[in-house]
Amino acid sequence: MIDVKYFFDSIKEKGTKFFTGVPDSLLKNICAYIADNSSEKEHIIAANEGNAIALAIGYHLATGEIPLVYMQNSGLGNIVNPLLSLADKEVYSIPMLLMIGWRGQPGVKDEPQHIKQGRVTESLLKTMEIPYSVITSNLDNGQVQYIINTAYALCKKLKSPYAFLVEKDSFSNYVLTDNYNYQNKLNREEALKIIVDCLGDNDIVVSTTGVLSRELYEYREHCNQSHGHDFLTVGGMGHANQIALGIAINKPDRNVICLDGDGAMLMHMGSLALNASMKLPNYKHVVFNNKVHDSVGGQTIASPDISMSKLANVLGYENSKTVSCKEDIMNAMKHFLNSNKSGLLEIIVNKGVRSNLMRPTTTPIENKRDFELFLNV
Repeated sequence: MIDVKYFFDSIKEKGTKFFTGVPDSLLKNICAYIADNSSEKEHIIAANEGNAIALAIGYHLATGEIPLVYMQNSGLGNIVNPLLSLADKEVYSIPMLLMIGWRGQPGVKDEPQHIKQGRVTESLLKTMEIPYSVITSNLDNGQVQYIINTAYALCKKLKSPYAFLVEKDSFSNYVLTDNYNYQNKLNREEALKIIVDCLGDNDIVVSTTGVLSRELYEYREHCNQSHGHDFLTVGGMGHANQIALGIAINKPDRNVICLDGDGAMLMHMGSLALNASMKLPNYKHVVFNNKVHDSVGGQTIASPDISMSKLANVLGYENSKTVSCKEDIMNAMKHFLNSNKSGLLEIIVNKGVRSNLMRPTTTPIENKRDFELFLNV
């Protein structure tokens, strides 16, 4: 494995002093080291990957130095526009390093939503004409240094981005020092069970990317309930609430509950304004707020102290509230489901994921089939 300290020190010696991006499970060790060894102005966790590219562009324009942007390869979709219409050498010619976690790498077992993305990742980079090197766990310090030297040489020569495509388990272990003051007593899984127990037989659920969908799936199994009630948004982070909106518009006589995460909600926050403007009484937005990206290592979200319910009120949601204990969640949810106004329920929970949490045993296609049947009963 590549020592995280060696890699970090090597790129800093080359002049990179600014880091931004969206956390990824394959990069959690190096990202944790960056977080613990950079100031709050040197390391910024962005709301989405496209924003990170824009931050990096601004940093380079102000300093002339080469920043590093990190992401999972699923984030390539969010960076195509700012990369090609701004950073590209044929436009503003902005040099930067991209560190991309290679989920779904061909030949490496992974979840269904990552397989296609992993297979086409190299092709996407080549199509965008971004030179890259593959980072693997087999590299020694000399090889790592050679790749770093090559990256900086090309960045400076071409004045354009260069990518490190990082394989699974490439970096040595490093545990993030978490100094955030958590005072929440309830964990997400406990809160989720309360929510599910409040739902009616005809209610429709859309759950967000990550461990929340896995927790929902496992609880349905435990209760011997149908998975057809739920659309598991296994990819497309930040888009669950718009999927739910599309369903709610066309199923006006049924409650549609979006089970969202704080980091996912922030990723494409403009969608909240659209949700509010529609004023659909059957659209119910539930946000679990633990202030971190729990599914990929527990790194703090872009704005951990924001009040999701107050934000929702400002944007026009008609009925928004924050709760943090079992009794309040139960009471709020019952009122929430029976209200004839659009609303957002923010639930404050602890960070953390159970290590033995199961993964869905059905495929996305099977989930879609059962969900469509449920929608049309």
